[in-house]
Amino acid sequence: MKNTHICPKCQGSDIVFAKGEEQAYGIGNNVRAGVFKQVIINRYICCTCGYSEEWLDLQDVPRVKKYCEKKNRI
Repeated sequence: MKNTHICPKCQGSDIVFAKGEEQAYGIGNNVRAGVFKQVIINRYICCTCGYSEEWLDLQDVPRVKKYCEKKNRI
């Protein structure tokens, strides 16, 4: 949905973007990437069927991967 703006479930094109946010104490739509560090997760939501996808910005993936490997979470 991020690139095509078409829902893979229902083929709908009424897609909205919900930008992730980071708030105090780690609250918000994010994933940990270290101590007191989070990476924002953005959502794409189909307004026809409710299907949603979550995406990280590509430049943030190495930070999350490094943190997860360090914590043996993969």
